[in-house]
Amino acid sequence: EFNGSFHQPSAFLMLGIPGLEALHPWISIPFCALYLTALLGNCTILFIIKKTQSLHEPMYYFLCMLALTDLGLALCTLPTTLGLFWFNRRRIGFDECLAQMYFIHILSFIESSVLLAMAFDRFIAISRPLRHPSILTKATVTKIGLAIVLRGMVSLLPLPFLLKRLTYCGKMELSHSFCFHPDIMNLACADIKVNVFYGMIILLSTVGMDFIFIVLSYILIIKTVVSLATREECLKALNTCVSHICAVLVFFIPMIGLSMIHRFGKNVPPLVNTLVAYTYLVIPPALNPVIYSIKSSHIREALLRALCRKSG
Repeated sequence: EFNGSFHQPSAFLMLGIPGLEALHPWISIPFCALYLTALLGNCTILFIIKKTQSLHEPMYYFLCMLALTDLGLALCTLPTTLGLFWFNRRRIGFDECLAQMYFIHILSFIESSVLLAMAFDRFIAISRPLRHPSILTKATVTKIGLAIVLRGMVSLLPLPFLLKRLTYCGKMELSHSFCFHPDIMNLACADIKVNVFYGMIILLSTVGMDFIFIVLSYILIIKTVVSLATREECLKALNTCVSHICAVLVFFIPMIGLSMIHRFGKNVPPLVNTLVAYTYLVIPPALNPVIYSIKSSHIREALLRALCRKSG
């Protein structure tokens, strides 16, 4: 169905897992478990940090930002993914699709920037432990958070308008149960060079730069740790970074993989594309609160105290 003025489809059709459509109700079970873990886990992290005065530190403020971002990512994809698996609702309106795409990309960029801020926090905490509270004050952390959100919103604002100007024709089938910029862009039968160029520039100048600075932060952290006097101090310092390193790997590896597949992997099997996409958008929100709950003794102790108060 086309609008005569702009040659836009009234809706797109979403796809689930190629070749396994008959098993969608069963496949929805692990997805429900992941979404439930993401929602409960991140809400728990936020509640624990808010209620525990000793956790009102820069590291945990950034963890709150990460939890809020993960909650947003889970809520962005949950309705369309479970709607497709449970009720076979494949249709999504054109404008709804652009709105979902915009928020998915914003939240992804915000998560990347928050992970960079957390790397900076770990570097300051290890290299300048005495000055850490004075460098990363509550006001500074708030400003960093606002800058992260504004950067994501402003840099991605042109994307929906760049997609709305295109002419679409042929089969209006998306590759996933959510809307993703390269996926929508490739359905157009018009010149998409501007979209490709802008998308690549924004990706490299935001997420790409974040990843480079995270790597540089850890190079500096390792240099600082190696200079510490004892092996115990060295291990103790590195142990504070384990959760963050896991969160970085869980987020960046599938994100880079999905970006490469959409741009260069025309011969990649659809199933691989789908699995990488779900790994990128569903796994990190569910795993991050688990990682931090297991590795952070402070969060674990605060959680146990809260559970003991409730049971008592």
